[in-house]
Amino acid sequence: MRTRIALVLLALFLMAGNALAKDVVFAVDATYPPMEMIDADKNIVGFGPEVVVAMGKAGGFNPILKNTAWDGIFAGLASGKYDAIASSVSITDERKQNMDFSDPYFEVKQGVIVPKGSGIASVADLAGKTVASQMGTTGYFLCKKIEGATAKSYDEIGLAVEDLYNGRIDAVIADDAVASNYALQHEQYSQKLTLAFLIAPESPEYLGFAVNKGNKEIVDLINSSLAAIKASGEYDKIYAKWFGAK
Repeated sequence: MRTRIALVLLALFLMAGNALAKDVVFAVDATYPPMEMIDADKNIVGFGPEVVVAMGKAGGFNPILKNTAWDGIFAGLASGKYDAIASSVSITDERKQNMDFSDPYFEVKQGVIVPKGSGIASVADLAGKTVASQMGTTGYFLCKKIEGATAKSYDEIGLAVEDLYNGRIDAVIADDAVASNYALQHEQYSQKLTLAFLIAPESPEYLGFAVNKGNKEIVDLINSSLAAIKASGEYDKIYAKWFGAK
């Protein structure tokens, strides 16, 4: 009887702990596979969401993932609709003026997707071409810097890849993991498209969790949780699941 009572009390304690755990709402634009996407059951999945879930377990908070369109994701953060953004946000000096960032959780380069046989093999080959990316991303900022190229923006990276597949544009630039997913692993697109090359930034480009300016409580919670899953090896397990061993 005492054992049974002890088990019941333990269960109630755990339930109470979960109920008292702090909710932390993360905005996610789930249109960026394999980083953030929607699965067949309409769940938000991907490398980033899985990292966030693991951080919640390690840090004792309850992560809530809120699917949010990219074009309004930063305005929503500023207006307090959520606590943080977990959506492959590159840490840039310009963005730091308006928001705070966690420690980096992923490093990226920019990948260039082109049609097979296009002859495009370098940035110089993009002169005179229409080059596209998702609006407001470092990929799109790069498109605008390519000499002689016409930059085109899309609400979602998948729409840009679809237009590339159908011959409406000449190239798409995206984070290397995303570019690789579309060009090399996607059953349909990989038949006609390829990952031509990577563009390394002048200085390393890292992704971080964006938080409202001055919200030290959330930044500290995210940083300590991220450090915990890196120390435990959980981060490496998630990384290996999505991208293979480092």
